[in-house]
Amino acid sequence: MRARYANLARIRALDPEHDHLAIYQTMLRYEFPWDLKLGLNLAFNRSFSLPSIAAVHAVTGELTERTQQRIDDTGILMYEMVLHGFDRQRGRDALRRVNQIHRRYDIDNDDFRYVLGCLVVIPTRWLERYGWRRPCCHERRATHRFYRELGRRMGVTGIPDSYEAFETWFDAHDAAYLRPNQNAAAVERATRMLLLARIPRALAPLGDALVSAVYDERLRKATHVAAPAWPVRAGLHLLLRCRSRSQRWFGRPRTTPVFADGIRTRSHPDGYEISRLGPPQDD
Repeated sequence: MRARYANLARIRALDPEHDHLAIYQTMLRYEFPWDLKLGLNLAFNRSFSLPSIAAVHAVTGELTERTQQRIDDTGILMYEMVLHGFDRQRGRDALRRVNQIHRRYDIDNDDFRYVLGCLVVIPTRWLERYGWRRPCCHERRATHRFYRELGRRMGVTGIPDSYEAFETWFDAHDAAYLRPNQNAAAVERATRMLLLARIPRALAPLGDALVSAVYDERLRKATHVAAPAWPVRAGLHLLLRCRSRSQRWFGRPRTTPVFADGIRTRSHPDGYEISRLGPPQDD
């Protein structure tokens, strides 16, 4: 049992301000790989649903017409920055590409802050509810610190200076601006396949209901998704809680990190060039 918490002991010995990258890498690659990947999927899904952001995606058609490619490219760019940070070449290249992609669109600063808030808050809340253990204060601070640095390098201003302050800002903005809209509904229909792919084969017949059950009520309303029957919601909650307990008591810490052999996606089975990820454009 002691070995199960060895990574947590190492994390608590680090400084979340200066060692935030090492802490976040440990969370993603060793401690919570499945949960954080799902949490990040949910975070992007929510950010795509804000009316102003959904409208941009509706114009580009990238998420509705080239869904798998765009989601894969977004994931690769994010993971390249996590794996390498912002000071090593691949991390710098990924950040440069992210800025190039967004440069052509007139995106409000608050929209950028909201996306960052989704990436900070949504996965953390998933871990607090369904992770095999709750994230510690060092992990919350490191998560906030990583995305605050990402935002700073993207030119985003006014990012709250702590996890708690960002969570408060995010909840207020989400309550005020996440509203039902047709663009969000179209993006959700196109991207829900990513969550459906994560459902075990035995539960596939309930796939759509289970995906809807993962959303909260505000997100379901924004994307025009009907609430699933309460037995589905209750059953999913029970299943996820049982999973977290079994991992806590019977799971073993990973010895090989996620992405040890590189980042592999359906869209790039033979590898990729960071400079070519995302929609084609004149840079």
